[in-house]
Amino acid sequence: MPGRIDESRPFLAVNIALLTVSDSRTPKTDTSGDLLAGRIAEAGHNLAARLILPDDEDRLAAQFAAWAADPEIDVVISTGGTGVTGRDVTPEALRRVIEKPIEGFGELFRWLSFAKIGTSTVQSRALAGVAKGTYFFAVPGSTSACRDAWDEILVLQLDNRHRPCNFVELMPRLREHEA
Repeated sequence: MPGRIDESRPFLAVNIALLTVSDSRTPKTDTSGDLLAGRIAEAGHNLAARLILPDDEDRLAAQFAAWAADPEIDVVISTGGTGVTGRDVTPEALRRVIEKPIEGFGELFRWLSFAKIGTSTVQSRALAGVAKGTYFFAVPGSTSACRDAWDEILVLQLDNRHRPCNFVELMPRLREHEA
């Protein structure tokens, strides 16, 4: 895999909020959320908040906005609600909050996913962006998709030691336009 970890740099843990978007999952059945929570801890980051909310655009947008406004949250990862059915509204809710989209995240996620599930990846509306200095990543609800998003993209981009660049080293500059 391109890139490398520069062990001479100290690791910086970030505070991550995790949101499962589902009308049917519960804390006992949230396997995707459990996988991400475990990966977050294994990487050395802090799980600052974890919720399960139904597929309701207004509630999701309100939660995304609340986390964007919370100075204790650096990153938000949501799982679920990124498909094309009528109840899948995570992208719509997130677009109401983000100020700058990160198109490359969804593009890279679908490229990686294509190698595993072929053209079915076109049904994914995975996306990312920045709002009020907070990173947002919305991934599909399947455990496999969450594993791919974390293991292939997020674990590296949320590690300030990853070279040639990463999202963490940009955090101090995400709000410079407000100064």
